Amino acid sequence: MNLKTFGYVKEDPKRIFSLLGSKGLLNWIPDELYIRLQFRLAMGYWPDLKNPKTFNEKLQWLKLHDRNPLYTTLVDKYAVRQYIAETIGEEYLIPLVGGPWKNAGEIDFDALPEQFVLKCNHDSGGVIVCKDKSKLDVEAARAKLNKRLGLNYYYANREWPYKDVEPCIIAEKYMADANGELTDYKFFCFNGKADSVMVCIDRSIGEPKFYFLDRKWNLLRYNQRGKNAPEDFKLPQVDEIGEMFELANKLCSGMPFVRVDLYLVRGKIYFGELTFFSESGYDNLIVPESDLYLGDLLKL
Repeated sequence: MNLKTFGYVKEDPKRIFSLLGSKGLLNWIPDELYIRLQFRLAMGYWPDLKNPKTFNEKLQWLKLHDRNPLYTTLVDKYAVRQYIAETIGEEYLIPLVGGPWKNAGEIDFDALPEQFVLKCNHDSGGVIVCKDKSKLDVEAARAKLNKRLGLNYYYANREWPYKDVEPCIIAEKYMADANGELTDYKFFCFNGKADSVMVCIDRSIGEPKFYFLDRKWNLLRYNQRGKNAPEDFKLPQVDEIGEMFELANKLCSGMPFVRVDLYLVRGKIYFGELTFFSESGYDNLIVPESDLYLGDLLKL
């Protein structure tokens, strides 16, 4: 074990557990036992998987029992594009500028525009944002992508929809607003209805801040940052928020829980991804009372 890995163990045992899992070293552990151990490391207590009450506990229950085969398509960042086009319209898709490729060696970087985003379709870590192609380390990019292609994302957190996704690489158009930002709008949807949106700001400067808001743009103190925000806290109003809630409602139809991630770029809405296990069900930044409240919204 090197010193860096030792630091992870000392500071975050859950992280090293997930790291070992992602490398296939813990494949021998059955899903339920793995989830129980990982939950204990992340949350500090053992989950009740027979009678789950909290939001985080119920997401673990869904990992084990909600095996809708459609989910494998919906977590695939390439395959989901057809579903989005058919459900809400292809105008909400971020344009592709290259791919799909089965291996990073197939990518012709000369054919790509000056700005682009490379990502693997089967995980949440294989992303390369290129703002200036002349400064891109092409060989390092190829190495990172090929390494990600060799990983099965399912094994890290036992999120079963990822298990059978066939890996590939795609290139998307680089997206940013007038300030060079890309704000995330993550809609938490329960049993076919969007309850709230978690807005992520300041990600580009390395200090992401997350705030929950309702449809009327009122702050919801679901997480630690929201709970500690001043009484008069406000985010700039978003005129398109009503349309975004409606799109989230369409995309979550028939699902007990899904997080619908959207972007808003220069007044135009784009689809990001669908996430069935927000923070993999190990979100210890949600305050305990909200963990119970959101859990009550999720009907199993």
